[in-house]
Amino acid sequence: DGTPFPTFYYLSHPVATAAMSFPEAAQLMVECTELPAADADLRTAYRRAHGDFLTDRGLFGDVAEIAGISAGGMPDRVKCLHVLAAQSLAQGRGVNPLGDEVLDELGDWWAAGPCVEAAE
Repeated sequence: DGTPFPTFYYLSHPVATAAMSFPEAAQLMVECTELPAADADLRTAYRRAHGDFLTDRGLFGDVAEIAGISAGGMPDRVKCLHVLAAQSLAQGRGVNPLGDEVLDELGDWWAAGPCVEAAE
């Protein structure tokens, strides 16, 4: 019906999605969840990323059932690396520090070329 889904940002490019599956399978989420607990500045930035996520999603409408809930486990844990990376791609580097870190882990996932060939 046009209302925003809780997972407002999500990787949909097939190569990026496949690349992200490797760190998720290696349980990088556990390591990432521990980082904000040990670093107050990172914890503050991650909470701010949660707020930025909610603000962006709110531009497309409000859904009472998900009020105050972002995605990816924010703001207290890391549940889905796909969401964090997608937020960094959509909103830019510096918004979600853990999303930025996950993208750094992936390297140049796009370097192999486009996922589809454009017709000439």
